[in-house]
Amino acid sequence: MTRRWLRWLPAALVPAVLTAAALAGSYQAGAAVSLPQKSAAEIIAMIGHSDVRALSGTLRQASELGLPQLPSAGPAPSARLGDGQGLAAVIELLGTPHTARIYLDGPSKARFQILDRLAERDMVRNGNDLWLYNSADNSAAHVTLPDAHAPADNHPKTATPGATTPEALAQRFLAAVDPSTEVTVGDATIVAGRTAYQLVLTPRSTATLVDSVTLAVDSASGLPLGIHLRARGQGDPAFSLEFSDISLSAPDSSVFTFTPPPGASVEEKTIPSKAPDTKHAVPGTRPSAARPVVTGKGWDTVVGFPAGMLPADVRSAPAFAQLTQAVPGGRALTSSLVTVLVLDDGRVFAGLVPLERLQAAAAPQ
Repeated sequence: MTRRWLRWLPAALVPAVLTAAALAGSYQAGAAVSLPQKSAAEIIAMIGHSDVRALSGTLRQASELGLPQLPSAGPAPSARLGDGQGLAAVIELLGTPHTARIYLDGPSKARFQILDRLAERDMVRNGNDLWLYNSADNSAAHVTLPDAHAPADNHPKTATPGATTPEALAQRFLAAVDPSTEVTVGDATIVAGRTAYQLVLTPRSTATLVDSVTLAVDSASGLPLGIHLRARGQGDPAFSLEFSDISLSAPDSSVFTFTPPPGASVEEKTIPSKAPDTKHAVPGTRPSAARPVVTGKGWDTVVGFPAGMLPADVRSAPAFAQLTQAVPGGRALTSSLVTVLVLDDGRVFAGLVPLERLQAAAAPQ
């Protein structure tokens, strides 16, 4: 695993901020599946050579992270960006089963419909226009994406910043594989009615919270159809994201057209065209503005963010106190897979490791 791990650590905390889906169960355990034998390297090559450019389907996500329960009373998280309910929205998406419809067509058209019990949350991208909408309070946010978010290829996994699909997560994990990971082939299975190979990534380290990551890979197209993350000492997957049904045909173009309903409150937002440079952070050095520091390696890696990286509204939100516990020098959010340490001086440390590992990384050297 390399420092590209930085790319997916934040995603491990918020794997469904814009694209959640819920519940596991489309894997047909026990079904007899016969597929031509392939090595782990061959299955990885299948993923790399997958030419799926368009699809539609239903995603389901389940989480058993052991996170504290938030009160269910109160309004549903709105589509507004940066409001005080942002942290609660993330935890609600992480800790509550969700189902979502997903539509992709090439690199710049995407729609995710998160289906709540009495409402719907939508994320729609069409070219440089990105819309977030919540029917519960009829609120919408419009973002004009800069050209920097135009993908270099024509692959749907790059369609929308922050979008999470089994393929996007699989690509992040596979990009970080190195000798710290054992890669094996599991039993063939069926996902969303399609036969699939299973690729199992197992950390060689015993210091990480992760027991294994299992990827289900469509035997015909090479498209990852599901991902299961297991935590040490936990029977059921701590996090699952997988298709329950899928079509590899292009959706109708009208799916990617969005107009706010009458009376909707609309917030206009823009994002910077260039993100801060983080790839040159050197372990043990004092970070400059917005540059995280990496300590450790492989699955034991800890990423430390300088003061000021965590928005003030997150620390002041009531949900922050409910979701974290007091520890010496700050507060910590602990789960079966991820731990986050927020110090009183504003620094933040995170990793797929126990709290003690973060505290050691945060201590003066």
